[in-house]
Amino acid sequence: MNIAEQIKTLEELAAVDAELKTLDDQIALERGTLSTLKDSLKELEGKLGTGQSQMSALDKSRSDLMNEARTMMQQLDHSREKLNRSRNERESNAAQRELEELRKLVRDREDEVGKLSTELDNVRAGNDATEAEMKKISEELGGKEGDITASLSKVEGERAERAGVRSAIAKKLPAQIFRRYELIRSKRGTGLAKTTDGTCRACNMSLPPQLFHRLRREPVLEQCPSCNRLIYFEPPQQAVSST
Repeated sequence: MNIAEQIKTLEELAAVDAELKTLDDQIALERGTLSTLKDSLKELEGKLGTGQSQMSALDKSRSDLMNEARTMMQQLDHSREKLNRSRNERESNAAQRELEELRKLVRDREDEVGKLSTELDNVRAGNDATEAEMKKISEELGGKEGDITASLSKVEGERAERAGVRSAIAKKLPAQIFRRYELIRSKRGTGLAKTTDGTCRACNMSLPPQLFHRLRREPVLEQCPSCNRLIYFEPPQQAVSST
């Protein structure tokens, strides 16, 4: 295979690689859409689980406080009986102090129950909002997943076909040239460049005059000093007719 044939084969290879990149970008976009929806749903499920655990803990704490308050109310009744049965001022004062302390404890428990009830309502409202968001995303996922899966299957089929074409083209090239091309492509995204006027069309940097003259003189593959891509000369008339 002479240099002109190598250049033509590299052009074919670069064109297929551009197609593959477009297909890979489309696949990544489709998969990213599904992944984002599924990740959002999973995050919301975790958030809802946390909220439900908080509700359980708050509900238990509130129930415990309400039980304590009921027990204290019973103690209040007992203290009132003691006050009614007091036989002297000392017993009466002691029973009165006990009543005041119990009333304060009951008020404290009722305040705590009220705060817990408010917090419980807030958590419940948050859970309701999370469930609504989960339903919305689930519906969106259900509506898109089938179409995206079908689209992915089609694009992946196209990619497999183009990958087969690429493999066939690559086998035509000398192994050394193909390895150089692949090494550059892995670093730069593309491995081939051309020039028509002394400027690398890939990185837009001017080539050294001596290099440009050598490229113009005969079919030859060199490397751009700026971007290291394999570079060749394409006559301006050919560049215009190919657009």
